[in-house]
Amino acid sequence: MRIAVIGGGPGGLYFAYLWKKRHPEDQVDLFEQNPADATWGFGVVFSDQALEFLRADDPETVDAIAPHMESWENITLNLGGDSVAIDGVGFSSIGRLELLRFLQQRALDVGVTPRFDTQIHAIDQLNGHDLIVAADGLNSLVRRAYEGDFGTSLSYSSNKFVWYGTSKRFDTLSQTFVKTDRGAFNAHHYRYSPAMSTFLVECDHATWQAYGFAYKDVEQSKGICEEVFTDTLGGHCLVSNKSVWRNFPWVWNEHWSFKNMVLLGDALHSAHFSIGSGTRLAIEDAIALVKALESDAHLATALHRYQAARKPVVQKLVNAARTSAFWYEHFAEHMKLDLMDFAYSYITRSGRIDDARLRAMSPAFMARYEAAKNGGDEA
Repeated sequence: MRIAVIGGGPGGLYFAYLWKKRHPEDQVDLFEQNPADATWGFGVVFSDQALEFLRADDPETVDAIAPHMESWENITLNLGGDSVAIDGVGFSSIGRLELLRFLQQRALDVGVTPRFDTQIHAIDQLNGHDLIVAADGLNSLVRRAYEGDFGTSLSYSSNKFVWYGTSKRFDTLSQTFVKTDRGAFNAHHYRYSPAMSTFLVECDHATWQAYGFAYKDVEQSKGICEEVFTDTLGGHCLVSNKSVWRNFPWVWNEHWSFKNMVLLGDALHSAHFSIGSGTRLAIEDAIALVKALESDAHLATALHRYQAARKPVVQKLVNAARTSAFWYEHFAEHMKLDLMDFAYSYITRSGRIDDARLRAMSPAFMARYEAAKNGGDEA
């Protein structure tokens, strides 16, 4: 079989690697419009559960990247100068570019043919390929060419966000909420290497307007964010990399394949950064697609199996992500709560965690929360 993979992000690279490793007789051509060392963003994060999912199918890859990852076992919330830790929520992170380089080498080692700096302008360029895997992100050429056939829907969250890095090292995945005289901000921050952290800044549309961000350039916006989070950054600067204000896009497709074309990752669906990594979902899509293709020699049947097996899982995650995103769209209101009620509201925001699960997962936090609710000392 001859396969074309469009998109050299983690999902496309991982599918190409996994398929070629298991089917060395097949030809796998990977097309990426950017240079091999180009990337936006900074770090990517995986929950412990996500890494275990990957380990079950490909322990060799997890064992290889694990020494390069930063890990921690709790979340820290900062509100009004006070902090609370939510224990038992394990995550690991790695630099996006480091992950891409690792997966690029993995794909090369098994014989994938990568074509960087190569833009596909029309599907006709890929005539002769038996299967086209569209892993080309939110602006997918394949999806946009056949939106009606894929049943595509697109909408946007109302909040604005901008993605930075910083040399400030944070101990855990943290959330810092700050109120100013013109509105409220939130920063999602976590280390992804010994010397760097991701620092994503978010605010509602009213705050964004009040600060005039629409009329600020990249450096001016960065300066305002550094001022808002001066205590959090502790003298460190923010680092830009295509760091522009955006609204989070909600992409969904009712049909995951059309003819010999199939979608995965952000080309197929998006899940809000507050609940899960797009990288994790793309890699899991790649695993599911490989399994489906191996389950049936008839391509159309195999692609149907991919959707049937994976869609309910993704739908559940996306629904939880939408609920989580709604909480963030109103985080300024939640900031009026006291610290422990705020933390409880945060950790239960997606609707997937109840008190019983919290007691099992985060016993130290729940002990502190229940003591506060019963009139005890929060500390």
